[in-house]
Amino acid sequence: MDILKINHLRKSFGSLEVLKDISLTVKESEVLSIIGPSGSGKSTALRCATMLEKMDGGDLIYSGEYAAKDVDGVSVYADKTKLQQIKRDFSLVFQSFNLFPHYSVLKNITDAPIHVQKKSKKEAEEKAMELLAQMGLADKADSYPCQLSGGQQQRVSIARALAMNPKILFFDEPTSALDPELTGEILKVIKQLAMEKMTMVIVTHEMSFAREVSDKIIFMDKGVIVEQGEPEKVFSSENERMREFLKRYKA
Repeated sequence: MDILKINHLRKSFGSLEVLKDISLTVKESEVLSIIGPSGSGKSTALRCATMLEKMDGGDLIYSGEYAAKDVDGVSVYADKTKLQQIKRDFSLVFQSFNLFPHYSVLKNITDAPIHVQKKSKKEAEEKAMELLAQMGLADKADSYPCQLSGGQQQRVSIARALAMNPKILFFDEPTSALDPELTGEILKVIKQLAMEKMTMVIVTHEMSFAREVSDKIIFMDKGVIVEQGEPEKVFSSENERMREFLKRYKA
């Protein structure tokens, strides 16, 4: 089953065309990584998929439901009630953690399930503690974000995203704000989620990780998809732009 489908996405900021005809599909339990140089449009594509940015043209479909439908070259969005419903299908992990500084770790995780999903405090806290244990942070429930390392904060934000029981989890460069030694602990968590068959879309510059964890990779450059397919196909591509890009990374 297709959890996410994007058809012919177009997006401009003023006169600058950032995304030109992007189409992609993510099936249940699939891990898709989006790679490419800075400014290639990969984070904008993710922001359009998660409705943080409005698409100019194209379709956005979650589990068969249209969040936006292309009508004569313009993306027309569904009504507010339907969009709220669709937004429950996904969660997003940002590069900058985005935790509430004045909330404890536990409250950061339980806040949305209690207020958005109307779960009882007891149920939300049980789930949160289970997730913290999974993240190796069972002893940090009462701590505040400022008392945690960057890697621990990012693990809390992954737990917070998972607490909403999403059908698909988006990561926007989840390790870019971390020191190299902390990067490994986040990649390990994401690998574990992949083994548990979590459906994920990951924008990343960690090439060897993308190669190892992904079912499918998209390489973007200058607002278009240049190459896509299974990791081995993409990483052994003869495409000149792809080769040039990979030279800068040890994949």
